[in-house]
Amino acid sequence: MGYGMSRPDMDIDMHDTARGGDAALLRRGHGGAFDVDNEIFYLTRLRSEPSAGVRQAIDGRRTAPISTVRMLSGREANVSGRGRFSSADCSYLLGQYLPVNGPWPIDRMDSRVYVSQFSEDGSLFVAAFQGSRIRIYNVDKGWKVEKDIRARSLRWTITDTSLSPDRRYLVYASMTPIVHIVNMGTAATESHANITEIHEGLDFSMHEDVESIFGIFSIKFSSDGRELVAGSSDHSIYVYDLEANKLKSRFPAHLFDVNTVAFADETGNVIYSGSDDNLCKVWDRRCFVTERQAAGVLTGHLEGITFIDSRGDGRYFISNGKDQTIKLWDIRKMSSGTNCPKTRTSGWDYRYSQYPPQNKHLKHPNDLSVAAYRGHSVLRTLIRCYFSPSNSTGQKYIYTGSHDTCVYIYDVVSGDHVARLQCHQLTVRDCSWHPYYPLLVSSSWDGQITRWEFPGNDAVHATNNKIRGGSIEDQMFRVMYL
Repeated sequence: MGYGMSRPDMDIDMHDTARGGDAALLRRGHGGAFDVDNEIFYLTRLRSEPSAGVRQAIDGRRTAPISTVRMLSGREANVSGRGRFSSADCSYLLGQYLPVNGPWPIDRMDSRVYVSQFSEDGSLFVAAFQGSRIRIYNVDKGWKVEKDIRARSLRWTITDTSLSPDRRYLVYASMTPIVHIVNMGTAATESHANITEIHEGLDFSMHEDVESIFGIFSIKFSSDGRELVAGSSDHSIYVYDLEANKLKSRFPAHLFDVNTVAFADETGNVIYSGSDDNLCKVWDRRCFVTERQAAGVLTGHLEGITFIDSRGDGRYFISNGKDQTIKLWDIRKMSSGTNCPKTRTSGWDYRYSQYPPQNKHLKHPNDLSVAAYRGHSVLRTLIRCYFSPSNSTGQKYIYTGSHDTCVYIYDVVSGDHVARLQCHQLTVRDCSWHPYYPLLVSSSWDGQITRWEFPGNDAVHATNNKIRGGSIEDQMFRVMYL
């Protein structure tokens, strides 16, 4: 496409103020698939649809879809009274242009891709391969490789990476207690560990309670870039203080491997974790001084959790499970966790066999989830799932990789399959949706990194800099933010 991929300049309200009529409309429009009384479905539509007043002024009908042309005309006529689109209006428009056309290859290597993620502003893309390689692509410069990193001291694979909020540093983890940090600000493209550049090792085992060697499955920067949180194979959560350059805390969190951790919001006070003990837990760091117990436990998965993604509001998150479901959680429904029945399927291992068909529609006796999304396949590896971007879709979708070589996109409110993207030959472990534009990248164990777009015209994308004024799509997306 002909637009720059980094964050556009915007000056728009977060969303329209809810009105009683809007709430009633949203509840009537819900298909009844989930718990309609939970506010997440109302909030999702509030952030991804025009207000009732704007609908009435533009179209006169409260439920009919509004075309892009009508929305633009309404903005020019100032029907909202503010002379510009609200963020909900932008999400409504861009949310209609799903990145489902393609695929077009970005890169391919003779190694499985384990991690692939856009930076927070969408200007960079990080891909980590099993064969000790990490590549950083400059999205704004035609996916040029900006940094080609050769990792050190790996065991099995690079399990996770995380880019600092200011994009100055990247950390990578493996099945060892050492996390390495790379300076992204150096001029060299090649970054060969301790040969062309120093990859400093951060030792997460330097704690009095650590008794054996462990691996790290998940690692995340805090929103201020000062801390790292990690989930490990010794059933624990670790917090590393980067400013002090030392391990800040370790606490036993689960009965089995901690496969995934995530910060609940920008404050960094609350952490979510998911484990092979089938449980999602909520940890409030403000209580750690007096007690090392979880603030709450969320039961509902019948098998282990592979990944957690926070909605960023401190209340909601989603988890991918080996029971072949994504579950949506409201932490206000969490329990104390004192009585969590064991429901794991005896003798079944997701790495080696298909999920037993008779178990696909079983329900946990104490299921606290708000909704479940089914259709994808979670086998062989820790497959990841995410909310779609807030800025361009209002987080109205959930998307996930899948063992059946596809990417699945679900509607948060209805649970419907919105799209199924297929092009890979092996498991799609990770995928990433650009934070501001309809562009999605999938990565697979076949070694291929592939992009999906709207409208997905590769010729336009490759030559847009040569076209005066840019492509039609370029102009359309730019005008939404004027």
